[in-house]
Amino acid sequence: MLVVSDFPSAQTALWLLPPALAIGIWVAWSDMKFMKIPNTAVLALAGAYVVLGLPALPFDLYLWGLALGAITLVAGFLVATLRLVGAGDAKFAAAMAPYFAGSSLSLVSTLFAGCLIAAFLAHRLLRALPAFRRATPDWESWTHVKFPMGLALSGTIIFYFVIALLISARISP
Repeated sequence: MLVVSDFPSAQTALWLLPPALAIGIWVAWSDMKFMKIPNTAVLALAGAYVVLGLPALPFDLYLWGLALGAITLVAGFLVATLRLVGAGDAKFAAAMAPYFAGSSLSLVSTLFAGCLIAAFLAHRLLRALPAFRRATPDWESWTHVKFPMGLALSGTIIFYFVIALLISARISP
């Protein structure tokens, strides 16, 4: 069930959406083209939280976000070591995690599941379109065995803040 209080305020979303949007687009493109998420993108997203999280969030929530990022980094390292996910995906998820502090796991999981399904379908549709393939012939994800998970991860953080703004616009008079 969607709980409005699980989403950040409009003010928080306005602070954190711009870097999430820019870096998310960069990560999605890079993962589709090269099947790699650049470490600089991971560091940029983490750095944006460190800098912008302070004015955007209450201090205790900001600290919980840092803790959530550290926990996700350790968990991601473990699952990447077991080769269940790519290392870039695990690092990007850890950089994303602080942004979800204060939200329920069920909300984030549901949003990720929806973005994963949509990203997979969009990727497969675009891969099947000859005109799109001709425009992007060197994209590794078209022929790679694995799916570019950065596309779904990016969608998750971007839509999290976009939905928060839409909810705030709907609630505000």
